[in-house]
This record gives sequence, C-alpha cells and structure tokens, in this order.
Amino acid sequence: MLGVWGGWQALRHCSSLPRAVRLRVREALGARQPVGEVKVQGWVRSVRSQKEVLFLHINDGSSLESLQVVADPSLEDRDLTFGSAVEVRGKLVKSPHKNQNMELKAETIRVVGPCDTWLFPLKMKERHPLEYVRQFPHLRCRNNTLGSLLRIRSEATAAIHSFFQDNGYVHIHTPIITSNDCEGAGELFQIEMSHETRESAQKTHFFNVPAFLTVSGQLHLEVMAGFTKIMSNLQAVVGKDWAGRHGEDLPVVSRTKAFTHVFTFGPTFRAENSQSRRHLAEFYMVEAELSFTESLQDIMQVMEDLFKTATSTVLSRCPHDVELFHKHIAPAQKDRLEQMLKNKFVTISYNEAVETLKRASQTFTFKPEWGCDLQTEHEKYLVKHCGDVPVFVINYPYDLKPFYMRDNEDGPQHTVAAVDLLVPGVGELCGGSLREERLPFLESRLQRLGLADAYQWYLDLRKFGSVPHGGFGMGFERYLQYILGVDNIKDVIPFPRFSHSCLL
Repeated sequence: MLGVWGGWQALRHCSSLPRAVRLRVREALGARQPVGEVKVQGWVRSVRSQKEVLFLHINDGSSLESLQVVADPSLEDRDLTFGSAVEVRGKLVKSPHKNQNMELKAETIRVVGPCDTWLFPLKMKERHPLEYVRQFPHLRCRNNTLGSLLRIRSEATAAIHSFFQDNGYVHIHTPIITSNDCEGAGELFQIEMSHETRESAQKTHFFNVPAFLTVSGQLHLEVMAGFTKIMSNLQAVVGKDWAGRHGEDLPVVSRTKAFTHVFTFGPTFRAENSQSRRHLAEFYMVEAELSFTESLQDIMQVMEDLFKTATSTVLSRCPHDVELFHKHIAPAQKDRLEQMLKNKFVTISYNEAVETLKRASQTFTFKPEWGCDLQTEHEKYLVKHCGDVPVFVINYPYDLKPFYMRDNEDGPQHTVAAVDLLVPGVGELCGGSLREERLPFLESRLQRLGLADAYQWYLDLRKFGSVPHGGFGMGFERYLQYILGVDNIKDVIPFPRFSHSCLL
C-alpha cells in the first residue's frame, strides 16, 4: 500500500514540474517577453562553432526568418550539420542582435534526423537559381524561395476564400471528373481504367459515357446559381447512368431554391500541347457566378475587387516572403503592385484593342486582325500601351467565344458580352462574361453547333425561372506569377510535373 502511495506522490511531483512549451519559430521570433522552458523543432540552416559558444539557426517553415540558437560548445554533435532535423530545449531570451528580437539559449540539443551535407543538393549560404532547385521537387521546399512561395500560396488561398465569404458567396465543390467540355475546345484529359482492366472495358466506359478531368467548374456553378428543381437533370452533367452504377439516386426536388452568389476554387486540367513558361497541365482556378446581373461592369467590378483585396492581404500578411521575390527576382514589381492597387483598371473594347495593335510600330509574330484571338504578345503590348496597369478588354467577336456567352445583338461586327483581364508581364489573367439566359438564343446556337442533345440539361436551366447572370474565372498560378514577378509559371507550383527525380 505504501508503495502505491509513494508512486502516486511521485507522479504528482512529476506532473507539477514545469513542462517545456512548444513554440514554432514564428512564435518564438514574435514573442515580446522571455519564456522559460521552451522547445523548438526544425531544420538547421547554419552552424557556427566558436571556442566559447555554438551558434545555430533553425527554421520550421513557419517563417522566412530563422531562430538563432546559442549553446555551449559541449552540446555540439557530429550529426549537428546543415540540413539536419533537431529539437532544441532551453530558454527564450532577449537577443542582443539588432536584427532579431529573441533567441533561444539552449540547454539540450537532440538531432532527430541527420543530414549528409555532401550529398544534400542544397548548400548552406548559397542562393540557388530557380532552374537548379526545380530539379529537386521533393526537396525544394527547404529552399528559402520556395518556402516563401508556399506560405504566400497559403495566405492567398485564405484571402480569396475570405473575400467571397465576406461578400455573401456560397462555396461549391464542383466535380473533378465530368462528361462536359465547358470550353468546347476539346483540350481534355480523358479518364480511362488502368492497364490491368482495360481489356474488359473495351466495349463500355466505366461511367457508361466518356469522362474527363474538368477544365472548368463554371457549368456546375450555373446549376447552383439556378434552381434545385432541375437537380434531377444533373445526371446529364455527370453521366446518365452514373447514379445507378454507384447505387445512388439523385433527388427530385419539388420546391425551387437557388443561390444568387456562388464560387469554387479547385484543380482544373488542360491537355493543351504546350510546354511553355506560361502553361500548366494542372492548375487551380477561382470561379464565381452572380445571379440577377445584366451588366458586364458588375462582373468586372468583382474581378477588380477580388484582385485588389487578395493582393493587399498577401502583402500585409507575408511582407518578408513577398520582399524576397521583389528583391532578388523582380526588383520593379513592388512599385507596379503599389500603382495597381491605387489606380482604377482600364477598360477598352476588343475593337479598340485591334485598332490599337494595327497602329502599333511594333512588328508582331501574329498579325492582329478583327475576328482573331489576341495572342500573348498582343496582350502584353496593350497593357504597356495603357500605362502598365491591368486592362479589361470587352465585347469579343461572337464566333470567337463559347456558346454560353450572351449575344450583344450588335452589328455589323457581331459580339458577345465577354471580358478578359490583362495584367503586365503575364497577359490574360481572368476571363468572364454575361451568360446567355434567353432560351431561344441559346437553343439556336446549340443547334447550329450540334450540341443541343448534349446540353439539354443546360437548356432546362433557362426554362425554370431563368435570370440574367454572369461570372468569371481566374487562374490562381497566373495570379501568383504576376504579384511575385516570376517569369516561369512552373516556379509558383509546389511540385513541377514529370521531373526525373520526383515520382509524383
């Protein structure tokens, strides 16, 4: 009995001992007062051993800045090298160093994971070019530049969600696998079963209809911005026999109900045969739909507000990370962003854009002609011509745009109520339009294109309480490419595809 009592007393004594407070590097650097008994875990960024003191800098990805650790040389370990993972316990104290508020006075240093510095491709105190780091997608997050990028991506994602939620939008998760080709361009990745089961699938599709990776969530957003009375027709969106194959019945709802403002933010895929510095096969798209709007200006205002709000948030929440890009990669980008945030975006018509390009002294690879799409070289020239601020180009030729864009009923140059947002150095960033809500116009166009049967469900949206509406999409990686001033879009994604060293 005494043994049990003694053990209980010992347990009480142990539980009353001070426990080390786990701090992330960002929290430690931001502390205003010294803290006793803390532990910090991370990776060693530098090691400097002197006769009377050992200096370490460790980072855990929470901050661009590293935390300085001061220790007795007796704590040095042969595995304590650049790149090794460590856990340091000690006291957080005021730092005499002018560039750092706090430092960690170490009492114990434990090497959790050693690192062979000879084999590790990233070297201490070297500024590796982005082209070099791109060869090691599984390790490049340990590089300062890519670490900053990932924090900026995270903050930008949160800022975009906050913008929409603060403005009353409902977030919709749109399908990644679909039978629709939203753009009508045929640049889709088709879904097939693995090699092992392909022979048995020769006569039928897994979903009983051809299925593809989505190029856009727009058409599904239009369903949500319409009425749930036609939800049963969603079988046409995902494939007629999909529900039966998976043992699920899509509901038939008798009451009408809709969301006037919806958005989605997810992966999209384009099978465009281009390996340029501005194209990706997989990228993230921000898309929104607004009901009860008859003005293209309403769509443009949301695009501009989103762009400016998200950018201001990123600049205020990630100042050091953004500064790294603006200092070492795009020195003039900071001034451009400040000008962009202050000024109203410029608006010109497609017709004005073509006339401006025709008058240009510059020789273009693609000759500008009315009825032809604007090329990247045209877009960059127009932005520069308008003062290096973002430019809205509106009212594109009718035959140039997809079937769902609203007919302007103008002449002799037939146009639709479409808009593209062009930004310096990148070109097109956003694309949007008013959607054709008038059933006769939509039926006529789909008939001419031979798509009436495939999009019967889309026509149904116009039969049950259709309202004027519109929307837009913004490429997230192009947005990051612009605000950071990065030349190659592959440097703003976490993992570059098909690298020889990355089995992803």
